[in-house]
Amino acid sequence: MQLVGMLDSPYVRRVAISLQLLGLRFEHRSLSVFSTFDQFQKINPVVKAPTLVCDDGTVLMDSNLILDYAQARARPRSLLPAELPALALDLRLTGLALAACEKSVQIVYERGLRPPEKLHQPWVERVSGQLLAAYAELEHSLAARTLPAVTGARLTQAGVTVAVAWHFTQQMLPEVVPAADHPALVAWSAQAEALPAFRAAPHGDSTYQHVG
Repeated sequence: MQLVGMLDSPYVRRVAISLQLLGLRFEHRSLSVFSTFDQFQKINPVVKAPTLVCDDGTVLMDSNLILDYAQARARPRSLLPAELPALALDLRLTGLALAACEKSVQIVYERGLRPPEKLHQPWVERVSGQLLAAYAELEHSLAARTLPAVTGARLTQAGVTVAVAWHFTQQMLPEVVPAADHPALVAWSAQAEALPAFRAAPHGDSTYQHVG
């Protein structure tokens, strides 16, 4: 399998870490949807990161769909809880983390791609409010210890996605979401980032290196 996309994307990074935790081997191609658009387009005409090229040549996109495929391929290994109440909670936290990713990316794009004179501040404020609401919910949940301790053996998809989302936001928008207001998220992120699968996929333009 080939994973295409840069690790500065929380969605690409989420997939890279999850594939490793599921024990699935893959080649990482660190292509940008901006600077290497033409090269990326030859692999996936839609130019969407992450893209996964399966062993039979099938091209998948969207981190959720890629991880559905990965879960099926890795059976019986899984990053999802087996019991229904635990699964519902894990999916809730994953949804909040993905919302935080989405809103963070929207603000980054609004600031980075739109000319300053065209920036629509009411829209930025609305998205920022949604971003803060997502992290407030996650902070409350982590403070209540609704996720198991961070260990490579027990980390769920929610654990991966929460850690990746928080790290991305702190890299890109630390002034929007103050770390001082989210001590549980800070602690969770620090523990997760110390795991081998996270260290092998650092945020940025590097290429994923398998561990173990």
